[in-house]
Amino acid sequence: MSQTPVLWSFRRCPYAMRARLTILYTGVKMDLRDILLKDKPAEMTDVSPKATVPVLNTGTEVIEESRDIMLWALAQNDPHGWLDMPAEGYAMIDTNDGPFKRALDHTKYAVRFPDRDATADRAKAADVLFGLNDRLVNQPHLFGDAPKMVDTAILPFVRQFANTDRDWFNAQDWPHLIRWLTAFETSDSFKVIMVKRPIWEPGAAPSYFP
Repeated sequence: MSQTPVLWSFRRCPYAMRARLTILYTGVKMDLRDILLKDKPAEMTDVSPKATVPVLNTGTEVIEESRDIMLWALAQNDPHGWLDMPAEGYAMIDTNDGPFKRALDHTKYAVRFPDRDATADRAKAADVLFGLNDRLVNQPHLFGDAPKMVDTAILPFVRQFANTDRDWFNAQDWPHLIRWLTAFETSDSFKVIMVKRPIWEPGAAPSYFP
């Protein structure tokens, strides 16, 4: 690469989290620029008018979707075979990013959707999570003993859903899901990607990651 790629990110965004987790895993050096969503810098919106995080500028292309950022990073380096998963793994990511995320948003931001039944939306999200719990009964990750791209793609959203009501979440009959999420939240990788960094300002020196 002729220049260090630039990753625009927001610390708590689950899409940005899964991008950072993958970049940490691959070891591909980035200039990580944390922003405030209420004050997006022109330097980001000029290259990505979509204006959502994460955004990766590789120097030769701009990648605006977190899943595509994950795939780009894994194409550079995939030391433990995250991409070695069946097509079902990609279908599970589709479910997470589509029906599950919509149900999650309708639950988390119920006040914005007064015409919807938040309890019914939470039940829709829970149906997806019970399916994940069933997969995890006899294995630590969704496709066996080792994590794959799908684990990292989904876990930040499971965490976001759990945090809408952690007491309720922990009271559900999905012990394997809780074990999977707890291992994620207590992992060294999670701690690294959640370190608070200064908000990027024009002219700032590069903030290299990982």
